[in-house]
Amino acid sequence: MESQKYRLVCTLTFGDIYGQIIVWLLVLFISLAAAMALMGASRPVYALATVGLILVLSLPFLLFAFVTTLLNHIEFYPVDAAADSRRRTSGVPSQKTVQAAS
Repeated sequence: MESQKYRLVCTLTFGDIYGQIIVWLLVLFISLAAAMALMGASRPVYALATVGLILVLSLPFLLFAFVTTLLNHIEFYPVDAAADSRRRTSGVPSQKTVQAAS
């Protein structure tokens, strides 16, 4: 019995994660603004702790959003064994250019 072969196609584009990057940058700038406000309150340790805490707490959410978006854009297609063997014997490269669907 022959095992089935699959082709992996990733359709992820920059536009898919653009919104996530913008939201995270907004969180970053808001935390920096809060740190600047606390810096003037003669407590610079609290300012640095605020920025650090916000970054440490927001990075796992950003990573989760990136990974789930990536996994949602990975597709597997079964490869026809006859067409694959013909392509190998004819010398035609088996890679195709991936184009984003707009």
